[in-house]
Amino acid sequence: MKRIVECVPNFSEGRDLAKIDAIIAAMREVPDVYLLDRESDADHNRSVVTLAGEPEPVAEAALRGVGKAAELIDLTQHSGAHPRMGATDVVPFIPVDGVSIEDCVALSKKVGREIWERYKIPVYFYEAAAQRPERANLENIRKGQFEGLLVEVPKNPERAPDIGNAALHPTAGATVVGARKFLVAYNINLNTPDLEIAKKIGKNIRFSNGGLRYVKAMGVDLRARNLAQVSINMTDFEQTPLHRVFEMVKREAERYGVSIVGSEIVGLIPKRAIEITADFYLQLENFSPAQVFENRIAASLSGVAPAEGPGKLASLAMPFLDAVAEPTATPGGGSVAALAGALGASLGQMVASLSRKKKSQAAFVDQLSDALSQLQAASKMLSEAIDRDSASFDHVMAAYKLPKETSNEQVQRDAAIQLALQGAATVPLEVARRSAEVFELLGRLEHISSPSMHSDVRVGRLMAAAGARGALENVAINLESITDQTFTTRLKSEAAAISARVAAN
Repeated sequence: MKRIVECVPNFSEGRDLAKIDAIIAAMREVPDVYLLDRESDADHNRSVVTLAGEPEPVAEAALRGVGKAAELIDLTQHSGAHPRMGATDVVPFIPVDGVSIEDCVALSKKVGREIWERYKIPVYFYEAAAQRPERANLENIRKGQFEGLLVEVPKNPERAPDIGNAALHPTAGATVVGARKFLVAYNINLNTPDLEIAKKIGKNIRFSNGGLRYVKAMGVDLRARNLAQVSINMTDFEQTPLHRVFEMVKREAERYGVSIVGSEIVGLIPKRAIEITADFYLQLENFSPAQVFENRIAASLSGVAPAEGPGKLASLAMPFLDAVAEPTATPGGGSVAALAGALGASLGQMVASLSRKKKSQAAFVDQLSDALSQLQAASKMLSEAIDRDSASFDHVMAAYKLPKETSNEQVQRDAAIQLALQGAATVPLEVARRSAEVFELLGRLEHISSPSMHSDVRVGRLMAAAGARGALENVAINLESITDQTFTTRLKSEAAAISARVAAN
């Protein structure tokens, strides 16, 4: 079996097509290396090239690209919206087939040494290949960019490269080499030229500032299009999918009175990432990747049966479980409560659907159909609340990060915090209210459903009750910090009524 790696070198040239062609031509001289994609952006002044093949040929192709870029790109004459520190800015290796991340780390170390020995360009290692914890993140290494590092590296041992002299190449800078999982480069364009808005959105959604896990983001000025862009790197599209990023940027943009005018993928994207997003937006029921025509064809040709969703239930649950287990504030108890309520509603749907097909329950078909319709609506609302709860807490965190140096800023910050806290209390109250409705509906369903499924109904009721009670805990903790007594009194009253409803049976 062939061993396949992907390499995605980023070059600091996106305007001069002749130079880009020359760099790519140098890499294509190596046999058995496949050029899968090339993307150039004039505003970013950057090109991203995707190579694939067996490890050694791909490594040699990347090295030749680094050498040609050093010949053609002079960073002292370079400007662009995207941060950069090298003519070849970053060279990541990604395992594809028959290769582990550890193999890619070893390959990156070999390539890093060769870059220094051949071209005298110093090298830093990042992601899985990082030799120091703080250098796992590319932005930490690249801080100050070429101009800043040119001055700082010779003076500050903490900024010295991992390989090479403590000085950048005078025109080619330094190159960052590493190994990582598949990264999706995803940009979202806003209908405003205001760069500050894009920067604020990028700050709020990136993980390093308490935003979405596996997301790195920044604001970029697209002067040629008179737009601001949120430029995003997604390091694990299964844990934090495209649609979640898009929806959070959309909500953040609305806070500033702007909207999204389009988005783009830079380079390649796994089909699975598109499948996940399509499933979310189309609200497909019981969707499986095996339903995708190309997947079925590939499976048939390979003689391997396509993976069916119901056969891998644990794998469907793991992304959410892993997300909850992460040492981050979201998703937290509110999202878990919403999931519990949604699971109760889903169990009720199963029971109602199967019961109305049984002759023994023929007299209750209309009631079962009505229950099914109500449970479907409840399940949809509660599943959407999983993300809504996390987003509401993210808004609270963002409000607390607002500036407070002046008295006016303090007043605006306090008002924003109170508004965000009210939102963070309102969402779990809606979850509690709907979960209580599910709890009561399942109680009625038990009397008209097939006796063989009564245990499923009871489990569903337990889940719905847990969802309601868990959500009420989130209501209570947010109310503690809200100063509007009319608001808190109203929510406390409804919360008490909901608590009594789910404690009734």
